[in-house]
Amino acid sequence: MSLQRQAMIKEKVKDCMRSKLQSYRPETSYMPFHHRLLGKERIALYSFIQSLNTTFGISIYEPVTIALASKKFSVAKNQVKPADQISSEAHQRIVMIMDELVIASRTPNKSVEIEEIRKVSLKGTFNRVKPTKVNVWLENHNGELFLIDLKTTKPSFSHYERSKRTFLEWTAAELARDPQVVVNTIFAVPYNPYEPEPYERWMSKGMLDLDHEVLIAEEFWDFIGGEGTYEDLLDAFEQAGIELRDEIDEYFKQFS
Repeated sequence: MSLQRQAMIKEKVKDCMRSKLQSYRPETSYMPFHHRLLGKERIALYSFIQSLNTTFGISIYEPVTIALASKKFSVAKNQVKPADQISSEAHQRIVMIMDELVIASRTPNKSVEIEEIRKVSLKGTFNRVKPTKVNVWLENHNGELFLIDLKTTKPSFSHYERSKRTFLEWTAAELARDPQVVVNTIFAVPYNPYEPEPYERWMSKGMLDLDHEVLIAEEFWDFIGGEGTYEDLLDAFEQAGIELRDEIDEYFKQFS
């Protein structure tokens, strides 16, 4: 990452944090036992961190991802509403794929699943669906789509199952719009919560294609911005934190 781009990311993080501070309101202002034990300022900071964790994806990760991806992809947007119609036969194929994955009678294979849906993407009647918004929507200069489900917590197995069904629906909807389009769906986690141990991908085994459908930490950020982006990004976040420290301290003085 160039120094110019690193500085841009640092300012993007600072803008996101300032916006969060301006809009933040503690869930409760009266916690007498907690306040006397730990102090109002510590409780306010803890509450803010919890709130930030809840919205970190939309407030921080997504804007940073878009800022980085805009240099590499022709289209980079977040919170995108995908196409909302799929064919009846594509719907039946999705149900069959999910059933077979759940009972482990088939192994996840992204390319095979996509081609199965492509073959029936225009067959039968078309039904309107309500697909989940795409966290990050990327399109390269060849028109290839990358639809990313960006997770910020340690997902449970049910999260993987829901994501898989969502991926298949996104794929069917985009193929119904253009049967020739190349669609990639990606389950992304911005950092490895198990560091320094490897990410525990076993939870997604049997539901996601680990080689073609999952990007963790460095894999994700380096895909978005090129090799070395992850480490440069951590440096940019650190520098943003240093430069915001006085503003953050001043903000939380009101809770003292």
